Amino acid sequence: MLIESIHSPADVKKLSSADMRHLASEIRELLIKKLHKHGGHVGPNLGFVEATIALHYVFNSPEDKIVFDVSHQTYPHKMLTARAGAWLDEARYDDVSGYSEPSESPHDHFIIGHTSTSISLAAGLAKARDLLGQKHNVIAVIGDGSLSGGEAFEGLDNLAEQGTNAIVVFNDNQMSIAENHGGLYQSLAELRASNGQAPGNYFKALGLDYRYVADGNDVDALIAAFSEVKDIGHPVVVHINTVKGKGYAPAESNKEAWHWTMPGFDIATGARKSGEWIGSRVADHLLAKMQEHPDLVVINAAVPAMLGFDKTRRERAGRQFVDVGICEEHACAFASAIAKGGARPVWSVASTFLQRTYDQLSQDLCINNNPATILVTAASLLGMNDVTHLCWFDIPLLCNIPNMTYFCPTSEAEYFAMMDWAIAVRERGPVAIRQPENGVATNDAAILQDYSSCGYDITRHGSDVAILGLGNFYKLVGELADALAEKGINATLVNPRCATIIDTNTLESLKAEHKVVITLEDGVVDGGFGDKIARYYGNSSMRVLVRGAAKKFEDRYAYSSILEANGLTVPQLVASATAALAATRPQ
Repeated sequence: MLIESIHSPADVKKLSSADMRHLASEIRELLIKKLHKHGGHVGPNLGFVEATIALHYVFNSPEDKIVFDVSHQTYPHKMLTARAGAWLDEARYDDVSGYSEPSESPHDHFIIGHTSTSISLAAGLAKARDLLGQKHNVIAVIGDGSLSGGEAFEGLDNLAEQGTNAIVVFNDNQMSIAENHGGLYQSLAELRASNGQAPGNYFKALGLDYRYVADGNDVDALIAAFSEVKDIGHPVVVHINTVKGKGYAPAESNKEAWHWTMPGFDIATGARKSGEWIGSRVADHLLAKMQEHPDLVVINAAVPAMLGFDKTRRERAGRQFVDVGICEEHACAFASAIAKGGARPVWSVASTFLQRTYDQLSQDLCINNNPATILVTAASLLGMNDVTHLCWFDIPLLCNIPNMTYFCPTSEAEYFAMMDWAIAVRERGPVAIRQPENGVATNDAAILQDYSSCGYDITRHGSDVAILGLGNFYKLVGELADALAEKGINATLVNPRCATIIDTNTLESLKAEHKVVITLEDGVVDGGFGDKIARYYGNSSMRVLVRGAAKKFEDRYAYSSILEANGLTVPQLVASATAALAATRPQ
């Protein structure tokens, strides 16, 4: 294969136009083969193959610095920068991450997985270059979906004022993960329809130079455009019109479904394994609630499938479903104001994206104490495991904001009950609910209908050791209690229900017959639920073992490995509990 002769971008520069088209075909073949076996981002990578080849043909990476927004379109870039083995050899599929990663190659400049960042990062690199008197190109790659994020505007706005070499490659495939949303996209459509000549040019309005490439999958046209702006002395946008999923018919015909895929699909037909999951049931539950409450609106920021709202369900919801695009900050403030106006907002957000809107959570929502409902999805050590998409920092993030109530249900049944209460009740402040990721539909935890003044639920009475299992880890509590029982320790089991409530009555009652309290939470412990329990017992004789994840960035970990690394396996917990209990006995 031709790709096997490409060891660096220098080898790309030796290729003829025909060779580059053949290389593009090989890259797509390898992409589909690995995605079939391994899973990953499909449409973004397939659509950006020719642009990647052209970038490396024209520019001199890594001296010229290419910064990818989100970086879920970097697979072709990795293939052309000495990492093709991770696609050629199945045994090496895990050699590279799914995102930009500087530890892999000098051609990657940042660890990037969240969106709308590349222009600001490129602006910073350009500023450093100018301060140091260096001479090289800085290129930011950004898609049209990412352009809706506020940081993208901030980057463009400030880049124009810098007035120095900075090239923005705007990859316009007319899609975010689902369809685009926002007034910006009408002007982009006019630019495409007019071959870049429409008077309402967003980029020129900001003071930026502008070029348009009508066929962004034509490698020759791309090379010509990039060559024209190489070494340019001012900021310029090169707007390229591409096809998301290019070259793979199922991905071209259903762009939303093929943004990303699990492994195991049929390459010839695109047929994928079907299966029920909680998201689809949540969406159906909310659709029913919309019938009950015409003032209920579900809000999402560009990832509707994470809540189960596929295109059919979105159409059924009509105006009661709002996708704001990649704008978590707006989504949060929008929800707060909807609640203030008397309607019932339910904002769904993945744990990893919640941190993008911390200021709005604090200032626009919680200070105003408005009764918005937030559904936090994928929140677990069991969730996404790329370092850019970790989903277990949400408990300390939310439970340290005044006025916020953060419920952590132990099962699907408890989740729906909490959701129903939050939607129905107006006389409350902001409520967030952590979607359970443990696959448990129901368990022995009491399912309340009214959560306005709920305390902890003692589900099994024992003595000496009490175990508080928050949310997803309530299941682990039962396993630990059974293992302790084999050692003659009859532990008390507690479902705290909520990360933000300190049930002092229950905590005080445990002092009578217990010497050790263990807290288990499916997230980082620093500043989390267990820390609050330990602080409550700080001046007493109660020994508190706080167990969860350490405050560190992990990348592509195995769930079993991270449990063991944090002392969260049942044998480790049994050893900790028995040692702590022994330490309380008189010597």
